[in-house]
Amino acid sequence: METKAFSNLMKAIMDGKFVYTGELEPHKTADITDVVEWATTLKNTGKIVAANVTDNPQSMASISSLAASYVIQRDSGLEVVYQLRCSDRSRMALFSDLLGASMLGLRNVLSLTGDHPATGDAPQSKPVFDLDSAQLVELVHNMVYEKKDYAGNEIHGPDIQLNVGGVANPGLDPVEPEVIKVARKAHAGADFIQTQVIFEVEAALNFLDMLAEYTDVPVLMGIFPPRSYGQASFFDKFVTGVTVPKDLLDTFKKFKEIEDKAKRKEKVDEYNITYFVDFIKEIRKKKNSAGCHIMAVGYPDVIAPIITGAEGK
Repeated sequence: METKAFSNLMKAIMDGKFVYTGELEPHKTADITDVVEWATTLKNTGKIVAANVTDNPQSMASISSLAASYVIQRDSGLEVVYQLRCSDRSRMALFSDLLGASMLGLRNVLSLTGDHPATGDAPQSKPVFDLDSAQLVELVHNMVYEKKDYAGNEIHGPDIQLNVGGVANPGLDPVEPEVIKVARKAHAGADFIQTQVIFEVEAALNFLDMLAEYTDVPVLMGIFPPRSYGQASFFDKFVTGVTVPKDLLDTFKKFKEIEDKAKRKEKVDEYNITYFVDFIKEIRKKKNSAGCHIMAVGYPDVIAPIITGAEGK
């Protein structure tokens, strides 16, 4: 079945463009003015085609991603990728939220299984996990192409217009089970894949090669330009599947010794730009590499230079 493109993101991917997406993180508040401002900053780079709106990341209870996605897209003009977790919702609730997303003009949804609530700030919350992320992809696919819910009941009214993405963690060791899981999402109907942060280019290239043996689903590789040694070290120690190269950690540790804050920031910016320009140039060589998901919340200084450098402009 031919994939339909409803979003600017999916249209760009299908046109063969190497696309860039950003990250937005609304938190425990009913005021997302600062997030809208960040979305506007991303849009004004002229480089970011869409940005993810997180859904209770790390099981920290936050504002509704559905409501935030609508307001951010409406007020900033930047297309969003609405994240949706299975951990908090039954299939009925997921279905209802997806209908609402389509009605509100959201055109991208990213399917997530989600972290167990016990790991977050409301550990007494009961987990749901009625569907997993691949089954949620299948639900969206059924809604769009068959106009039916997960039980086969008919959807009335206008067609559902949603492009659905899945997630991947290319840095896991061993990576083979993750490749199989991602292929399952692709076969369930995922239009694209966005990955967890990865710093090691060889691991990224290996993941793309292994996945290409099972599916040609387009992949947007996730990167995170750290602003400090502390950030880089945190990812290396505490984020599952993420390994930060020793050379990068050592370099950022040396930057800590620069007393002048402006000079230290200049060095950090220069290093991030060089490192990730080279990274993106390498992954672009792979046929199934469709773009880059840049998780640089609150760090606009490097986004446009990284993209410009990677584009060779």
